[in-house]
Amino acid sequence: MNYIDLRSDTVTRPTPAMRQAMAQAEVGDDVYGEDPTINRLQELAAEKMGMEAGLFVASGTMGNLAAILAHCTRGDEVILGNKAHTFLFEAGGVSALGGVHSCQIANQLDGTLTLDDIRAAIRPDDVHQPITRLITLENTHNRCGGVSLSAAYTRSIGEFAHQHGLKLHLDGARIFNAAADQGVSAAELVREVDSVTFCLSKGLCAPVGSVLCGSEEFIRRAHRIRKQLGGGMRQAGVLAAAGIVALESLTDRLAEDHARARRLAQGLAKIPGLKLDPNTPQTNMVFLSLDETSRPLAAAEVARRLKEHDVLVGVVGEYSFRLVTHYWIDDAGVDQALDAFSKVLY
Repeated sequence: MNYIDLRSDTVTRPTPAMRQAMAQAEVGDDVYGEDPTINRLQELAAEKMGMEAGLFVASGTMGNLAAILAHCTRGDEVILGNKAHTFLFEAGGVSALGGVHSCQIANQLDGTLTLDDIRAAIRPDDVHQPITRLITLENTHNRCGGVSLSAAYTRSIGEFAHQHGLKLHLDGARIFNAAADQGVSAAELVREVDSVTFCLSKGLCAPVGSVLCGSEEFIRRAHRIRKQLGGGMRQAGVLAAAGIVALESLTDRLAEDHARARRLAQGLAKIPGLKLDPNTPQTNMVFLSLDETSRPLAAAEVARRLKEHDVLVGVVGEYSFRLVTHYWIDDAGVDQALDAFSKVLY
């Protein structure tokens, strides 16, 4: 069954060019540092981020975990948002596996953390308290509507962190979506961060993997942690080959996904019974809910009925949805989704 799958951009499949590159990839043993395709991907990723080195990891969760454990030791504390992916959706790995304490402060509606809140969260030099080591940000910010953080904001947090002897990590799972939205390079968005993780397997269509970037010294530490986490892969150049195609040919087309998200939102706004979240979409995510006229229908029941029309959507609350556009959603797919919503609700 070919569904119009709007649940996430994680459902993307490799492009034909990726499949060809994977089939032809030159490989070696990456644990020995001998896989030339992985080495090329890591170099290309670091170049794209304006950093010294990169490390291919199995997932964004592994990349964020390796980064935090490379910056912190057991008993240290990381400051992050209460809507951060690392806090909400990464199984508490930083605490369960790394013994790192987390301090959650309020994400603002635009995905930012205020300087005043960060300043108040920094621990004093007190034997009774954990040591604050790290701040993390997220760009684009998933649970704040897919909003992108500006280069100026991230730079200000980086400067603040360094003034206070802290490091700054960026969960940049969709950093290239942020770059497309802001009209700048990804490197500009991470200029003052100490490390960044970005995903290849979301809007960039690769089947597996993320890359963690930072200084050479930082990546050496993260490489050891990747091994501890079971992330040492052998002839994984077949996977890295798809990532190279993604970085060389797919980052510049993400604005198309944003345009289709706007078109989808405009159509949904005309359907009685639906209510768009304020300022949605920001990038490739559309957040909406059922209004009072559609209840007691629940989002899960609407999603079930939409599936009967070959449309899949993400349910994020009792009456709420998240719809995500990506490479495999074209204009016809947007039209089909709008038609399905209209039929299901009325």
